[in-house]
Amino acid sequence: MEAGPVSAVTGRFAPSPSGRLHLGNLACSLLAWLSARSQGGRIVLRIEDLDAERCPRKYADALEEDLRWLGLVWDEGGSSGGPNGPYYQSECAAIYTESYNKLEAQGLVYPCFCSRAQLHAASAPHTSDGNVIYPGTCRGLTAEQIAEKRKKKAPAYRLMVPDEDITFTDGCMGPHTENLLRDCGDFYLRRADGVFAYQLAVVVDDARMGVTEVVRGADLLSSTARQLYLYRLLGLPAPKFAHCPLLLAPDGRRLSKRDGDQSLENLRAKYTAEEIVGRLAFAYGLQPEPAPRTPESLIPDFSWDKVPKQDIYLPENLF
Repeated sequence: MEAGPVSAVTGRFAPSPSGRLHLGNLACSLLAWLSARSQGGRIVLRIEDLDAERCPRKYADALEEDLRWLGLVWDEGGSSGGPNGPYYQSECAAIYTESYNKLEAQGLVYPCFCSRAQLHAASAPHTSDGNVIYPGTCRGLTAEQIAEKRKKKAPAYRLMVPDEDITFTDGCMGPHTENLLRDCGDFYLRRADGVFAYQLAVVVDDARMGVTEVVRGADLLSSTARQLYLYRLLGLPAPKFAHCPLLLAPDGRRLSKRDGDQSLENLRAKYTAEEIVGRLAFAYGLQPEPAPRTPESLIPDFSWDKVPKQDIYLPENLF
């Protein structure tokens, strides 16, 4: 697999269209757009619909329309297409299979028969944010044990990780270190139903689309060490990363697609595109007051130094 052509800076939007955009998605999209554009860079739109049942095309189409309405235009991808397609992950199984086979050939992939209940048992090791660290239960199964277990259950597949620290400097959050074995554990490459995992798909896609800068929410910061390991194993150039603080409701809840009041569908009925962009820019420290702004007008003064390093509580009555 060849990596896509690389301009000075190529950023990306990579939404998962399981519902309408909400303010948290929008904030990430705005920051990704501003970061790339302030460096004279390009933007790719990739639709992360790995689970096609949860992500009907109507949401992907609505998402494109919302981004255009806000003025967050992209240079390739989505329904517009371009030189590095497919841009919908649901169409990329053959591409992911090729990379998966390379990892398998290195002897690093093994079947896992653990159930969700076993993984989430109280005795299982967990990270501070509640994620399960896989203890390697199925790592040492013999061929006979695997054959026996297959009679009862189709396995998922995991990648074996070494006891190794991976350190990188995040464009927003600064230096970050994770130990692959202790902080992450062997991780999924493919589900039991054959769907490829996010970690593999995102690495393969960012490389083949020539992405040099990944801007996304801080909830994905812990994925980065695993992804850097995959870039290395697959011999692909790794991008730079910047993880932006999450936008929380005034009561501390994470905004999600379930928060209808904060979905763009409802916000568009109340505010202009410039009002939404300006208020988000204010919440993220990019301007001193919530005045209406176009995305273009924010480019000259954009700096990651202005963006807070902690999650942001949405001020009451801002939206």
